[in-house]
Amino acid sequence: MESEIKNLIKVNLSILASLIYCYLISSKIPKGRFRLVSLLPIIILFTQLPFLLLYIFPKAITSSFISWFASFKLVLFAFDQPPLSSSNYKSLFHFISLVLLPIKFHKNKNYPSPQKPKLFTLVFPAKVLFFALLVTVLDDNKYRAHQSLLLLIFCIMAYLLIDIFSGVSNALAYAILHVEPESTSDNPYLSTSLQDFWGRRWNLMVSDLLRYTVYRPLKSRFATTALVGRATLPASLAVFLVSGLMHELLFYHITCASPTWEVTCFFLLQGLCMAVEMRVKRWLKMNGGWQLHWAVSGPLTVGFLVVTARWLFFPPLIRTGAIDAAIGECKMVISYLKRMIKL
Repeated sequence: MESEIKNLIKVNLSILASLIYCYLISSKIPKGRFRLVSLLPIIILFTQLPFLLLYIFPKAITSSFISWFASFKLVLFAFDQPPLSSSNYKSLFHFISLVLLPIKFHKNKNYPSPQKPKLFTLVFPAKVLFFALLVTVLDDNKYRAHQSLLLLIFCIMAYLLIDIFSGVSNALAYAILHVEPESTSDNPYLSTSLQDFWGRRWNLMVSDLLRYTVYRPLKSRFATTALVGRATLPASLAVFLVSGLMHELLFYHITCASPTWEVTCFFLLQGLCMAVEMRVKRWLKMNGGWQLHWAVSGPLTVGFLVVTARWLFFPPLIRTGAIDAAIGECKMVISYLKRMIKL
């Protein structure tokens, strides 16, 4: 633990020095390619910093926040785009906060989802308690439970963990930046279609980053070529491809095992199936407007996501023991908190 604390200090000091460079040096370079070139060494450094850490959660958090989110924000910063456009930050502290906090910064006109059924919504404390309960139950019964049940629990835990970190980040953003960010998810377990899940409900901050760094530039580029009028499909598939590659990098940081490309295949499959789904919905709308009730389409959507995650998303983490290690770390934190409460 002591060595990990030292590593965390080194990583955080490296991040701080890098962002000071971005603020003092790169921001003075005219926006465009030259500023992007000045930022490339920092982006490359951010992909290497997670390797300095030993534990699963510090590596996962650093990889997600720095190698992915912060790096994509710096790409937008190179072209003076939000959230790091020159008009959005007033000081070094403000700039660093915008880079590091994974908050949703673009208003999505379709948020919250117009298809949202009027069911229950889990509040933040309930999510924390539910996650702790799943860790305890899973640790005690993981060798007796059926694999399908285990993978369903992994899906639920992944959602809860991301939402918990998003809630903490939003609270920090409110305290530091004096703004109230949008929620980064909208009850994804209530999704009624793949388009609803990926575009309007799941990890909306990441959706925004990919929309402004990948989808819109490629769609604009394709629209000027022979693909004019059909630019949406290749741009959408490119988004899922980039998301898959970034998840491969995240898994590589966590497991230190060579990529198997299963995760990339998972996201490409999601993109292809979403494209087919949208075509079918468009055809049905043109031929009478028939559609499935959300009570049917919802379970079908969630079921498809769980089954494909079991097939392609979780196996790399299971084979390398990363999930077991993460559960062990969670249990260690819970035990520590219990001791603190008793004191």
